[in-house]
Parts: sequence; C-alpha cells; structure tokens
Amino acid sequence: MTATIIDGAEIARQVRAEVARDVKELKDDYDVTPGLAALLLGDNPASASYVRAKGRAGQEVGIYTETFHIPSDASQGKVLDTIEGLNKDRRFHGILTQLPFPSQIDEAFTIRAIHPDKDVDCLHPYNVGLLVQGEPVFTPVMPLGVQQLLMRTGHNLAGKHVVICGRSNMVGKPLAALLAQKREGANATVTVCHTGTRNLAEFTRMADILVAAVGSPRMIKADMVKKGAIVIDVGLSRVEDPSRKQGYRLDGDVDFEAVSQVASAITPVPGGVGPMTIAMLLVNTVKAAKITIP
Repeated sequence: MTATIIDGAEIARQVRAEVARDVKELKDDYDVTPGLAALLLGDNPASASYVRAKGRAGQEVGIYTETFHIPSDASQGKVLDTIEGLNKDRRFHGILTQLPFPSQIDEAFTIRAIHPDKDVDCLHPYNVGLLVQGEPVFTPVMPLGVQQLLMRTGHNLAGKHVVICGRSNMVGKPLAALLAQKREGANATVTVCHTGTRNLAEFTRMADILVAAVGSPRMIKADMVKKGAIVIDVGLSRVEDPSRKQGYRLDGDVDFEAVSQVASAITPVPGGVGPMTIAMLLVNTVKAAKITIP
C-alpha cells in the first residue's frame, strides 16, 4: 500500500481563496477591512520568518496586517502597554503573539492581556473554555487546520478512534477537545498519549486516525501504525544534514517513507499541516472582523 498524500498546500490555497471572497464582501457591504496585528518579541529568526509569512498571506487576501517589533530586552510592562493599545485600536480585529517569548516575559500573563474578541490564535483561557464547552468563538489554528484537512479530503471522523501523540496547549489538548465534540467534523473517540504513556505503540496501532504532535523527528515508525490508518504529522524539526546546501533538513514526527507504505493517507512535512495553520489564522481574523458588525 502506498498512502495518498494529503496536500496541505493546495487545500490552504483553496481556503485562502474563500477568505479573499469573505474579505471582499466585508469591504463592499460594510466598509470593514479585517486587520491583523502581529506582536514580535525579540530577534528569533524563525519567529520573524513565521510572522513575515503570516503577514504576506494576510495581504494577499486583502487583510490589513502590521507587525509590532518589540526588543528582546523589553519589560513586561512595555509588552502589556503595547497589547492594551492594540486592544483599543479599531484597525485591528485580531492580535497575534508569536511564541516563544523572551525569558523575562510571562507567557500566560501576556496572552491573558489580549481581549478575547481579538484572540485569533485562541489561546486566551476564556476562548479555550468556550471551545471545551462546545461553543467556540475561535478555534486554535493548528487543530482547526488538522480538522479541515480531514474534512476537505472526505475523511469522516464520526465514530473513528483518533490517537493524538502530544498534550501541548497549542495542539494536543485543544485538538482532543475539538474532535470529541458532537458536531460535524468531530464526534470521534479520542485518546491522548504523552511522555507518561506506557507502551505507546499499543495505542498508536489502535488509531484509525493518528496525529503526531510531539516535536521528535521521525519518532512514529511503520510498525506503530495500523494498516490503512490516516496519519497527520504536525511535527516540524530542523535536523542537521551536511548533504543539504543549507546544512539541515526539515523532518516531521513521522518516518514518512516507511509509514507511507502502511497508512492509507498521510500529510507530508513540509507542505501538510503548516500551510493550513496560516490559512486558519486568516479565517479567524475574518471571523473577528464579523463580530464587530452590528
């Protein structure tokens, strides 16, 4: 068996086209231009690259984007003052805080300073609580991207056993809450595995849909996957590779070549979940703009 490749880049293009139509309607019908503010703390090259990519994607669909770069030695007070200003700025319907923060900045405290109506990453406890209750305003972008990949490729989750490897606040926990809900694109039986899970392979081999989100390159091997399972690889690690011009390669959490011979469908890295994450950020930004319309 050779798995069907779930092309996240192509599906993300479709989503961006839908977002562009929504943005045009908001402009034409309500004179509202969705706005996204990106808060970039410090000089982390990867964070800066991610923010630029999100900015470009927003501009391509007609969303107004602006990046606010704060020095790496900025105080907690400076960061909070910036967020407070963005909370009040009507140009911006969404506020993105690119993680990780410098060590002197309290991540949880800073996220809670963002107004829930502008929390397009869905990290604020208020929005997370609504998600768990099954009444989300926003959905975390990476879990939403995973769900949309499955739905848009015709994979019905209802009654399926989904095994998630990883319990992070960004992916594992919210994805479990999302897919367990009694609604379209969900209604699955969800198992969450983590570093405390004994005999991990026993659980992964039971999965109809296996989601790997642990940040450990090629950890999921072929003998850990049930024949015919759908495998979603959320991992992205930079691995040294002298044979590459840049000196490294990007690996997912799944041994792609081997698992492709067992699974029925699989996402590649890169080009799988990553593009969908940015697309879902745009979806949430448009939703935030719609909230402001009386």
